[in-house]
Amino acid sequence: MKEKLVRIDVNDIKDPNVVKTLGPKSLKLFCHDVRSEIIRQTSAYGGHLSSNLGTVEMTVSLFRTFDFPGGDQLIFDVGHQSYTEKLLTGRSLVDLGGDGGSRFQDPSESPYDVYGAGHSSTAISAALGYAIKQYERGKDRHEVVVVIGDASVASGLAFEGLNNLAASPAKAIVILNDNDMSISSPAGALGRFFRKISSQKFYNKAKKAYQRTLSRTRAGRYIYKISYKAKDSFKRHFVPTTLFDNLGLTYIGPVDGHDIKAMDRAFERAKNTTKSALVHVYTKKGKGYAPAENDRFGLYHGVTPFDPKTGEFKKETGTSWQKTMADLLEERMGRDEKIRLVCPAMIEGSALREIYEKYPRRCYDTGIAEEHAATFAGSLALNGYNPVLCIYSTFLQRAYDEILHDCARLKAKMTVLVDRAGPVGKDGETHQGLYDVAYLSSIPGVIVTMPSNKMEAAYFLDYSLRERPGVLAIRYPKEELKDEGWEEVLGGRPSLLRLKEGKDKILIGVGPRGRELCTALKDSDWALAIALRLDNLEEGDLDYLSKFQEIAVYDSYSTRGGFSKNLALLMAERHYQGRITFYAFDEVFVGHASIAKQLENAGLDVGAMAKKLLGEV
Repeated sequence: MKEKLVRIDVNDIKDPNVVKTLGPKSLKLFCHDVRSEIIRQTSAYGGHLSSNLGTVEMTVSLFRTFDFPGGDQLIFDVGHQSYTEKLLTGRSLVDLGGDGGSRFQDPSESPYDVYGAGHSSTAISAALGYAIKQYERGKDRHEVVVVIGDASVASGLAFEGLNNLAASPAKAIVILNDNDMSISSPAGALGRFFRKISSQKFYNKAKKAYQRTLSRTRAGRYIYKISYKAKDSFKRHFVPTTLFDNLGLTYIGPVDGHDIKAMDRAFERAKNTTKSALVHVYTKKGKGYAPAENDRFGLYHGVTPFDPKTGEFKKETGTSWQKTMADLLEERMGRDEKIRLVCPAMIEGSALREIYEKYPRRCYDTGIAEEHAATFAGSLALNGYNPVLCIYSTFLQRAYDEILHDCARLKAKMTVLVDRAGPVGKDGETHQGLYDVAYLSSIPGVIVTMPSNKMEAAYFLDYSLRERPGVLAIRYPKEELKDEGWEEVLGGRPSLLRLKEGKDKILIGVGPRGRELCTALKDSDWALAIALRLDNLEEGDLDYLSKFQEIAVYDSYSTRGGFSKNLALLMAERHYQGRITFYAFDEVFVGHASIAKQLENAGLDVGAMAKKLLGEV
């Protein structure tokens, strides 16, 4: 019987179970429409493009096979590949990260989102908690399904979760989305392992033909039964799946991640297993959109607005802090053969691609492995190299123990470039770079700096590479570089840069917006200064501040637990009797919005602050 073609408006889905009623041609049309909507909305608002284009059929098949949220539970690792799930569950992709909702799974947003995360490799550990709850329900239990990428599963945390899951009587189904990509091309031996498994398709075809042939007769079925051990030996020789098999998981796959019928069968098989299973699904990252499919550098992983017809990104004016820091580092690597650059997977985001191509022998991409990256960089320092660890503030959180235990404690002399310090906008709570000053300041011997212009950035980079004082962190934001017109000379070990003298009150600004606010108050009666060191201040600078009756601190790149608290303690130890007012983010998790909106919500935008300090409001 010929299938009647059914077309569903992807923006008008009331019940995701509708995909269970569609035939093959209607499913193909539906997946095409989902992809078109993902491209349309990310081109207008930005967001995660390639990862979502690759998981359309897989997500549809999951909703065909399992009962979400009627009992079964679905957890996406990171959640940045859940846009199809959002559409299936009646949500829009308009302005994700702004007024349209989270770019990740968010339990407060939908009952279909049972767990929320923005960092990788947490999903298996989280799934085990949900699986134990289901296990203890006995015969009324439901399935716990977790989708994790091939790059995320290479992280130590994911392996810890797999190890514990395999040893537990509780069951979870792990879907390994293998697209042969992390954000850009995968790093490490495990990526090669997955590629080797996926390349052995001839084995699966041979196995099916073998089964079909022998099952036609009774004698054949008997031969197949007694040849089981030989078959297993053949499989072990040609298909290196023993990593998961030996952990105790039921390995299923590899399965074509764009063949819904094949995935339906594989997911049903996983449902019928009595123990935890790993379904190996191979997909094409960027599927259906040529610029994203052909991207090997991760340019279309997380996108800013672009022209969907050409794939060209809308040009930004000015130079970013990321490009500025990369240029400064590249210049110094040309002069110092001992500099080694280490970055955990964020090469494109931190504008480091040109350096990696120019100095491949001296640059290391550790993949999504921040803990390893920090310890590795510290070890390079202990072996006489001059390591630079470039890492987003939000991901540096994951390496706190390693910075403390493996680097600072051992007096490793290394530079940490803390990218995306401060509010980062639409990626929301999980990605804000507001907390690193507080946790880095708690580690003995770690110096935390934040330049407010290019000259200061060059000074601290040179100071760290030349003097090698220990672990020195240089923070910089996700914004354009603006050099305000001040005359200044840096020398010695500056912790406080005095821009303008005054009598009774002083404003201390932090970072580029601190400099911008100082410029706005240039003609006021405020003394003006920039805090260059955020963990501590030199004695002479503390003596200088003690002379003022009023101190105002403007730090729009940290919470009040960062430089503000550090300065409050330093001045309290000096029995300072004047008034100190701190303008910084409250110690909260800042939600998704544009950076401008986040600053406005916190009362920290420069214009409003200038009016407040000038007494105009």
